[in-house]
Amino acid sequence: MLLENERAALCGTGRKLVENGLVTGASGNISVRSGELVAVTPGGVMLDRMSPADCPVVTMDGRLADGGRAPSSETPMHLAVYGAGDAAAIVHTHSTYGTVVASTMAELPPIHYNILLLGGSVKVAEYATYGTEELAANVRAALAGGRRAALMANHGGVALGGDLDEAYENARLLEWLCGVYVRARMIGEPAVLTPEQLAQVIERGLTPPEWPPV
Repeated sequence: MLLENERAALCGTGRKLVENGLVTGASGNISVRSGELVAVTPGGVMLDRMSPADCPVVTMDGRLADGGRAPSSETPMHLAVYGAGDAAAIVHTHSTYGTVVASTMAELPPIHYNILLLGGSVKVAEYATYGTEELAANVRAALAGGRRAALMANHGGVALGGDLDEAYENARLLEWLCGVYVRARMIGEPAVLTPEQLAQVIERGLTPPEWPPV
């Protein structure tokens, strides 16, 4: 079985996403890249009920290389992101606070300095129907400048990593940041950090993926 370890890792991450409320039902998808092959979660399957054999493997041009199930409908988005940068894993969620922000704002501002770990303010990709090349292009544009996360208008969020653990933790961080912002708005107008304040954090040793973003 091609990419057996990677496919097993997808199943473990899928269970964690469900347990932590980052996805519900069969929503959301995950992938891991190894060279010119990508293991991805299948379409229409609960992420906490997958087996490694359920997870198909595709080539970078989208051809099925191994597996009996159809890959996630969002596979074009995953492949577009891999083709544009150095990510080795992608986690796409339909988390509650991320979707709230993605449905109301053009970007998530720096409400907390840990947003630097995602590359700075998180952009909201323009809306397009799920599974389309248009959505794939919009997400890729929102991730420009070395960003490790983006939101998808009226849809959810996507997080990248050098491995699956990092992508998962970035997805958790994105949801936490969105949750802080939404709760802050319930009390008043949130204060956001200035570029100078963020630069001081970097001077203290926090290293963003790429700064400043282009």
